[in-house]
Amino acid sequence: MVAIPLYSNAMGTIPIAEALINKGVGMGTAMAFMMATTALSLPEMILLRKVIKPKLIAVFTSITGVGIIAVVYLFNMII
Repeated sequence: MVAIPLYSNAMGTIPIAEALINKGVGMGTAMAFMMATTALSLPEMILLRKVIKPKLIAVFTSITGVGIIAVVYLFNMII
């Protein structure tokens, strides 16, 4: 949820994720931060609004959010 209002490219989130991991955050949580920043950011939703209907954006964010949460639990259990 913290990553959603942020905007960064995929390469820009790597140093932030590395700092989070060094501070003790789980690998899955850091990955979720990276994915949410690039896939579910507020600026991206504003851009998508110009191309896609709001109902489809809601479906996209729901499916992507559930997928990100699943990855968090999977990676935190494995690593």
